[in-house]
Amino acid sequence: MRLHAPTVSLRLGLTATAIALLAGCSMAPRYERPQAPIAGSYIEAETAESGDGAVSAAGDRRASEIPWQQFFGDARLRGLIDVALDNNRDLRQAILNVEAARAQFRIQRADRLPTVNANAQGTRQRIPDGTASSTGATTGGGGIYEQYSVGLGVSAYELDLFGRVRSLRDAALAEYLATEQARRGAQISLIAAVATAYLNERAAAERMDIVLGTLDTRAESLRLAQLRFDAGVGSELELREAQTLHATARAQLAAAKREQAQARNSLTLLIGQPIPEDRLPPPLPLGQQALIADVPAGLPSELIERRPDILAAEQSLRAANASIGAARAAFFPRISLTGSYGTSSSEFDGLFDSGTESWSFMPQITLPIFDAGRNRANLDLAQLRENIAVAEYEKAIQTAFREVADGLAARSTLDEELAAQTDLLEATQRRMELSELRYRSGVDSSLQRLDAQRALFEAQQSMLQTRLLRLSSLVDLYRALGGGWRADEQAEEAGEVADPS
Repeated sequence: MRLHAPTVSLRLGLTATAIALLAGCSMAPRYERPQAPIAGSYIEAETAESGDGAVSAAGDRRASEIPWQQFFGDARLRGLIDVALDNNRDLRQAILNVEAARAQFRIQRADRLPTVNANAQGTRQRIPDGTASSTGATTGGGGIYEQYSVGLGVSAYELDLFGRVRSLRDAALAEYLATEQARRGAQISLIAAVATAYLNERAAAERMDIVLGTLDTRAESLRLAQLRFDAGVGSELELREAQTLHATARAQLAAAKREQAQARNSLTLLIGQPIPEDRLPPPLPLGQQALIADVPAGLPSELIERRPDILAAEQSLRAANASIGAARAAFFPRISLTGSYGTSSSEFDGLFDSGTESWSFMPQITLPIFDAGRNRANLDLAQLRENIAVAEYEKAIQTAFREVADGLAARSTLDEELAAQTDLLEATQRRMELSELRYRSGVDSSLQRLDAQRALFEAQQSMLQTRLLRLSSLVDLYRALGGGWRADEQAEEAGEVADPS
């Protein structure tokens, strides 16, 4: 029986409609976000007051809405972050991983639609006497036989009656979104790492200045002690004490040089190239670093909505949930379609003549009967992976909650510690001045003077360390709260995620 083209088109249209209706079925379990295993508020939720080197400009905005260009006030640091975002190899790898996940999703999504191929074929064959031709018929005499065909074909298109292909597509989409969130997290972590490395490099440079000044002072003290000892008016104890402090300062100078070199090497590695000194403004000392200190923490529920690592863990959980649907669908029949429509003729010039049309339609159904428990094992594996994903999601929330709580606790206590260190430094500086006057007046021995020098050096070191710790904790809190993305960047990224084609 011969079917005309309109009849074939009608049947294909009805088939496509049936496929669209049946493809809406999915055997994946309904996704429900697990309850967050954390408290409803932070223990240290009150906003810390601004202290040394900080500005209060956050207002009521969340950390994720404060661009890093506003959070960091040092123009040199902002320039280094820009360089790192362009050159850091870890971030570049994260971006490439996103592109790979996007391509994998597009591949998986393509399986939901039939693959249509155009094909053309020509055969020219000489048949000897008494042999069979390509059609299987025996010829009485030899000759040359020709056959030409042109058409469209669909090969092994699976009717997604039970949502197997759809579940695989949903899993691939969730994995892509998880990778995208991982890339965001990598960028935020890179910004925080560059800022921390820069602060460490500045602290190392300032420590070098402190040690150099102390070394000069102790060298002068040693010279005076040696002169007094040689003149017989100073004791050997005073000389040895001066020699001890001078040697200690020399050792600390070597350690400061090593620390500064290592801090600079760490910063160079993060930005992905040598520091471009000619394109960057001079650095600011730690005491003048302007960081926003009153970033509002909000509620833990807001943290779940904005932390990239939590969002990535949730997308991985969604992928595991969709994989269960694909594993369940494997227990049911799979129907695939193969068909073609075109023309065929023994003469090339007659390919499109009337009566040369040809078509084929070959449906195939596969029903699993015995697979030695493979499908059951795959389903169990998918369910176990979902349980693992739940545990990882809950751990990500707990880790984020702890990081924010630690940052808030540090913010509220380091301001007090910095104020105390400031008072201590002022007191030791005044003590050093008084001790110097009393020594030159002959009231005190050099031992009191040397002890005052030691106390001043320790106070300067403690002040520098506390200032560095406070600034680093603010950077860590900004990162822990999901800072580093502007609102317009988030809207742009949301548009890209909505259509990752």
